[in-house]
Amino acid sequence: MFEKPPFTKQEEAKIVNAIKTAEKNTSGEIRIHVEKHCKTEDTYERAIDVFEELGMTNTEQRNGVLIYMAIADRKFAIIGDQGINDVVPPNFWDTTKNLMIEHFKKGEMAEGFATGILHAGEQLKTHFPYQDDDENELDDDISYGS
Repeated sequence: MFEKPPFTKQEEAKIVNAIKTAEKNTSGEIRIHVEKHCKTEDTYERAIDVFEELGMTNTEQRNGVLIYMAIADRKFAIIGDQGINDVVPPNFWDTTKNLMIEHFKKGEMAEGFATGILHAGEQLKTHFPYQDDDENELDDDISYGS
């Protein structure tokens, strides 16, 4: 676990608010998971494990998105569920990742997450527009691992 939380309360609120804002544009569900160290050699494989552990495959349209970060290892991955992967090109998340990296390099972690989340929401809107009867299927809070 973290000796000290990786985000201040204000930074955490900024990230959660970005999730809520992004989800107003899309029926897609966005989650953030932060760990100190990646438990596998491959960050993407770990993100898939976390995706499943968080129950993100349980959305009706299979349109969940996870932004996973191993903060001490300086590694992160963005993955989408089957419904998203079936309709987007393979490099769909590269632009989002690059926007986030620009902020991370400046030490702006919360801003990087917020920018990535909002950009992902805009991209998802094309394939999964918000519907009046949409329900928030996944928790918007940041989840933390050890």
